[in-house]
Amino acid sequence: MEKLRNLGPVSQSWLQAVGITSRAQLRRFGPVNAFLRVQQAGYRPSLNLLWALAGAVRDVDWRDLAKVEKDRLRDELRNLSEG
Repeated sequence: MEKLRNLGPVSQSWLQAVGITSRAQLRRFGPVNAFLRVQQAGYRPSLNLLWALAGAVRDVDWRDLAKVEKDRLRDELRNLSEG
């Protein structure tokens, strides 16, 4: 498993359990779809995982994501969850 920024051992193990083991794979799935895969596998992630995944894709600290970006991610998650 490639070490991804923002993700601790629990988050990394969740990703590995759903078949995401590298930044390239995470980028292909996208943070929202990766988050949904983790949820669908029976784990109970908080929205902090979504921010961490978005930061990991860009290799930036999740706390540096703009509010508008977090809002966009939350909206995308809501739309995919309801659809």
